[in-house]
Amino acid sequence: MQYAVGAPLPPPRGPLHPQGAGTTMNWTPHPGQPHPPGVPHTPAAPPPPPAPPAHTAPGQGWHAPAPHQAPPAPHSNDITGHVQLPSGAPVPLPSPPPGNAAADAAHAAVAVLLIGPAGAGKTSVARHWADTRRVPTAHISLDDVREWVRSGFADPQSGWNDNSEAQYRLARRTCGFAARNFLANGISCILDDAVFPDRPVVGLGGWKRHVGPGLLPIVLLPGLEVVLERNARRTGNRRLSDEEVARIHGRMAGWYGSGLPIIDNSQHDVATTVRQLDEVVARSIASPPSW
Repeated sequence: MQYAVGAPLPPPRGPLHPQGAGTTMNWTPHPGQPHPPGVPHTPAAPPPPPAPPAHTAPGQGWHAPAPHQAPPAPHSNDITGHVQLPSGAPVPLPSPPPGNAAADAAHAAVAVLLIGPAGAGKTSVARHWADTRRVPTAHISLDDVREWVRSGFADPQSGWNDNSEAQYRLARRTCGFAARNFLANGISCILDDAVFPDRPVVGLGGWKRHVGPGLLPIVLLPGLEVVLERNARRTGNRRLSDEEVARIHGRMAGWYGSGLPIIDNSQHDVATTVRQLDEVVARSIASPPSW
């Protein structure tokens, strides 16, 4: 079973590609530009003369269209595949379901922020929750978005610095844009991130700015021994040292007493944790937490 990774502990345009061989190029040279080899010379047809001005009333002049300005193409000729979508606006608070039943909440369009330390199982739980909902739901992984950066990727495991901090902020803002766009088009979403309670401006405050006041934050916080065991199963740059995991887990304990709902999934598998998450989402819609 794959488990989520949390954020490591921070301190308190180019040339066009040539077409392949055997491809027929539709190439129209500019005046004075030589023809490429093998392309027959076909003189361009002269432009048609401008239409004579229509009869106008006294005092009214005829205005020719602006030079180099072609009329817009009709929509039926559009070959770009563009589809007009609603713009993503800040996510409002969802409407409480009738009777505050979990079955009704399962149909609600919501945006959930799943918070937890490295090894809490955020990614596995978030992915399974999105897979099994009765309405279209997207899973937006902060770490996946952060690792979209290939050249120049600032790996926090090599040392936390201004570049890694900036890439985390950029990834969070990108995830927020995506969440707003999904919600604007009728698709729920769940985001996962290691948000620290002692960094409110960067943490919950940043997510509220990026997504909107309707975001539902929920903390996934198993015991330290469970987190250490799960972290040990990971490989690559997503595996943290035991010392760092312990420090992150200790700071995450600050969510107790914050008013946010907390799920201790120390003794639960993913499916059981997801059922608890459904219940917490239903309660949060009926009575949103203050944050």
